[in-house]
Amino acid sequence: MKSLCLVTVGVLAMTLLIASISLLVAHVFQTVVDLQVKQGTVLKNGTETFEAWEDPPPPVYMQFYFFNVTNPLEVLQGASPLVEEIGPYTYREYRPRVHIQFLDNGTKVSALNPKTYVFEPQKSVGDPEVDLIRTVNIPAVTAMEWTRSTPLQFATEVLLLLYQESLFTVRSVHELLWGYKDRLLSTIHVLHPEIDPVFGLFSKMNGTDDGEYVFLSGETNYLNFSRIVEWKGKESLSWWTTEACNMINGTDGTSFHPLISKDEKIYIFSSDFCRSLFLVYDSSGAVAGVPTFRFVPSSMVFANTSVNPANAGFCVPAGNCPGTGVLNVSVCRQGAPIFLSAPHFYQADPKFVEDIQGMRPRKEYHETFLDINPLTGLVLQAAKRMQVNVHVRKLPEFFETGNIQTLIFPVMYINESVLIDEASASKLRHVLLEASVVTGIPFVIMALGIVFGIVFTVLACRSQGTSEESTEEERSPLIRT
Repeated sequence: MKSLCLVTVGVLAMTLLIASISLLVAHVFQTVVDLQVKQGTVLKNGTETFEAWEDPPPPVYMQFYFFNVTNPLEVLQGASPLVEEIGPYTYREYRPRVHIQFLDNGTKVSALNPKTYVFEPQKSVGDPEVDLIRTVNIPAVTAMEWTRSTPLQFATEVLLLLYQESLFTVRSVHELLWGYKDRLLSTIHVLHPEIDPVFGLFSKMNGTDDGEYVFLSGETNYLNFSRIVEWKGKESLSWWTTEACNMINGTDGTSFHPLISKDEKIYIFSSDFCRSLFLVYDSSGAVAGVPTFRFVPSSMVFANTSVNPANAGFCVPAGNCPGTGVLNVSVCRQGAPIFLSAPHFYQADPKFVEDIQGMRPRKEYHETFLDINPLTGLVLQAAKRMQVNVHVRKLPEFFETGNIQTLIFPVMYINESVLIDEASASKLRHVLLEASVVTGIPFVIMALGIVFGIVFTVLACRSQGTSEESTEEERSPLIRT
């Protein structure tokens, strides 16, 4: 009987160990979890995934920082600009998706994404209606660039004198953001109705959308979850000079496919940047107790053409490349000499930092990043940071430019950030706990096998010890005389 129990325990221990190792090697339970995640990450009406995509729960904040010019007269005489950062002016951003339609048997979804901004005084340094900023007069600079060496050059100069416009202007934060009626643009509007008489860095962007998007639902392939295939009815852009640069790649940055690895590139299309860009793995961490991978823009995205020849397509006109870290987006800004960069020219060519006194680039404040849970593809924390600059230079045709240096002049930058709320984080932790329990089953089986193995060893040793002991009667001769 003892031998039967011993054999049973030994067989059971060996079976459990073999089974656990087989399950681990075959990734059986991990495959089950991955399959459930893939099947659950689909834009389908009535699901939690769709509801979170339609109306993202975590609060989004948009912070605006302005660069106030403190030495305008010296700048016009050729001195380096001295700027002072003022901000943040913080707005709560609401961005639900509306007018949603399912297309092609549910494999595609079209939607508009209007954004509404509500001022948050407790998170701001002042009142945007009152606080004044001295900065580059973008409408005047744009008009001068438009009309130089054209028949309208003289008329523009007359208007600048008549309206007493100069290279710098003083406006309230609210006017610079949401728009004001500019006298110079209003006059040009009479001759060219396509020119908007109202100027603002975010003019007509509060309560409006940036065009219709068509997304893939992820129904046929989880890797295509929320990937953009059309924007404003087009499958590609037309601003840039190469097909690759005009491609619309990736998602809009608010959601990603599940099962993200460290080796892949995360593609995002941003209408603010007028292009697609990609991010690469930077580090691992945790947000609200949930494991994350941090992705940041690759240094190749805004690299000089000598480092990344593929960026030549973003040089418009062809061959006119501003340098590392700066993107000329005038082609998608009605010809206005607008250049984009990271705040304080972070990771840009050092010459841009050296040209402007007051630039202090720092990784923790000025880098764009995404913290994504690799299993679900959910964004737990993110910061989109972008600086708006104006290309200024001396134009002999217009005395308003004085002897100013040729500069990429910083005007303001944004920090659009999101952090998962506690309710969403708690729900996600629960989901991850269930997944870890399922994937941990082979280890539980292995632990049981080890326990039964130990029991088998103990019983075997005791059995051996018992067999070695004998009584005096047992040790006596079998045949007695």
